[in-house]
Amino acid sequence: MNASEVKELLESKIEGSQVIAEGEGCNFKITVVADAFEGLNTVKRQQLIYSHLQDAISTGAIHAVTMKTLTPAQFDS
Repeated sequence: MNASEVKELLESKIEGSQVIAEGEGCNFKITVVADAFEGLNTVKRQQLIYSHLQDAISTGAIHAVTMKTLTPAQFDS
């Protein structure tokens, strides 16, 4: 899996999201900006992301993910 595939996957699953993905092989650093995070704490935001990456994690396509999850207001400030 490559960074553009991670980006496309998350943007297709989280409506209106903007994803910045870096990395290669099975280690990725991602920043996800989405209205869907409004009102969610950090753990809930991460759980949302992991729910969409679970298949790739279980097959070993993704081994490690470092993430930032922001609402659009947080991203703009």
